[in-house]
Amino acid sequence: MIIQDSEFGEVIVRKNAWVRGVKFSVSTSGRLQMSVPKYTSEFMAKRYLKSNRDNIRQNLPLKDPSNQRARDYQKKQLMKKARDYLPYRLEYWAKRYGYKYEKCRLSHANTRWGSCSSNRTISLNIGLMKVPEPLRDYVILHELAHLNHMDHSPAFWREVSLHDPNYKTHERRLKHFSPGL
Repeated sequence: MIIQDSEFGEVIVRKNAWVRGVKFSVSTSGRLQMSVPKYTSEFMAKRYLKSNRDNIRQNLPLKDPSNQRARDYQKKQLMKKARDYLPYRLEYWAKRYGYKYEKCRLSHANTRWGSCSSNRTISLNIGLMKVPEPLRDYVILHELAHLNHMDHSPAFWREVSLHDPNYKTHERRLKHFSPGL
């Protein structure tokens, strides 16, 4: 459920059968988030919000609600660009170097550019669309190398260097960007 609030903007209300009280936190998009017991009505959620307003202001690092819509729009645009580009680029590099993965998943994690699971799913962050192409390719090649080495061992880095001799430079440059919005 979403509650519109004049001060906090859109407030995300998550109902959970295991929650006994009301807990406030900040979502990854910077919105105020409430966890409430499963049978909490919208009226009661608004009441909890009103009674905890001062505590929320003092203790939670909320982002400006007027920027929420802009962030949502930016995320939607990045997802569209990523959907049109990243799976094809992954497929290109996989075919070129003989890698076999099960599926490509697009994510929007705040802290990681990509990951490779043991079931051979490669996840790529839509934030890669904000970085130069050589850095995107480095992340893709890095994740593909994890298909053969699920760690960062010397053998893993040797494999990365076979496909991207400038990987150290790319890794350093990537640290100047953030995967989050």
